Amino acid sequence: MHRAIRLFLMAALLVVAVLSVQASPTTSAPAVQITLPGTNTPPPLSFATNTPSGPTSTFTPLPPTATNTETFTPTLTHTPTITPSATFTPTFTYTPTNTPTYTPTFTPTFTPSPTPVGPYSYPEGVSPLTGLPYPNEEARNRRNLIVKISNYPPLVRPQSGINQADVVYEYEVEGGVTRFAAIYRNNTPDHVGPVRSGRLVDLELVPMYQALFAYSGASEPVQNMLMDQEWALQIISPSIGDNCEEAGFCRFPQDGIPFEHTLYLDTNVLYDRATRRGVNTGYRARGFAFSEILSPGGNPATDVFVDYYGQTDARWQYREDSNTYVRYTDSAPHFDAADGEQLWADNLIIIEVPHEERPDLFEPESRSASHQINLWDTGRAYLFRDGVYYDCYWRRRDREPGSALEIIFGDGTPVMMSPGRTWVMITRWMNYVTISTEQPNVEATATIIALTPTNTPWPTPVPETATPGS
Repeated sequence: MHRAIRLFLMAALLVVAVLSVQASPTTSAPAVQITLPGTNTPPPLSFATNTPSGPTSTFTPLPPTATNTETFTPTLTHTPTITPSATFTPTFTYTPTNTPTYTPTFTPTFTPSPTPVGPYSYPEGVSPLTGLPYPNEEARNRRNLIVKISNYPPLVRPQSGINQADVVYEYEVEGGVTRFAAIYRNNTPDHVGPVRSGRLVDLELVPMYQALFAYSGASEPVQNMLMDQEWALQIISPSIGDNCEEAGFCRFPQDGIPFEHTLYLDTNVLYDRATRRGVNTGYRARGFAFSEILSPGGNPATDVFVDYYGQTDARWQYREDSNTYVRYTDSAPHFDAADGEQLWADNLIIIEVPHEERPDLFEPESRSASHQINLWDTGRAYLFRDGVYYDCYWRRRDREPGSALEIIFGDGTPVMMSPGRTWVMITRWMNYVTISTEQPNVEATATIIALTPTNTPWPTPVPETATPGS
């Protein structure tokens, strides 16, 4: 019986020991030894501690007697030391090659001035006559064209096509009256005139602008001089047989208008004639300098009067709304019959040039000697633009083809002209000119020259024949 009691006690102790181990599953407990009565070396009893024995250890699940209310947290004694590759950090930063990092070495700290336009070089595609881009390729490629246009007697007014010229020269012919030499390039009007005869000054103007030359005829001495020039092939005129159908010189007879004032020119037909002749080359002429910025030193001037010693006069008045100068002739507004507008210009230039009598070159129509206008070297000048004027000089540097009129200060620097159309008046003396800041009301006292509507009144043209001296 005592033996049975002893075995019962041993079993109870074993149960208590097992329960103690399972109640502390998170503690790594040493092996429990129970010493039984009567034995000196008790057999060791080892219980699982849930500590894996190495990297290949596996988790031993709870024995079936474990309840779900127990919280079992295994403690592994092996912790891996591998660092995940996802934490790799690159040792460089890539900069795309297509992202420029260039910083300019020069940074302007000022507002650049406009591109210089003249007097000797001009930007590509810009006309030296106006300082503005050519309106099209045709204008860029064709040649300058000078057309002689009558301004006397008054019955020839209003003339046609003058407002489409890029530059107009006005100069004195015999008896103190004036004539126009209109230079075309940008525009090709189909009705310009009345076309009149050539004069000695044209021997200077044509080479200055390397131009085609259209006129009705000339006195025999002047005609011979014209035909002796190196540029004689640039002459297109009824005086050498150019007619209405082939060259555009056509007569438009009108009641009360003398025959010599009835010749008009279609510039389109003339340019075709020049092309067939092989002389329609788009040469430039150097001399004018242009800028939107005014040169310093200008003085106010809004009215300019030029009196050709009593035979005829011209007045120009500045219009602020259009920034142009409009023309009056013989105390009346002077209109263009083609567009119905008063004659106008962006720049007005007046130059003083020596005149010489040439009795050896008699002009039958005037019963007086020809005038030689010495348009070379230099002389006094006025330039009017934007309501101000400059007291300056004109210069023709040499008499080479393409060396045209320059407007300069006393130190030789150019006076800047307004980009646009220019009218040049040649006078004998500057005392012909009166400059004012007050504008008389010409319209209030003048009998305005009657306008002729565009195109409609012109009769059917008749064939043109040679008319020397007209």
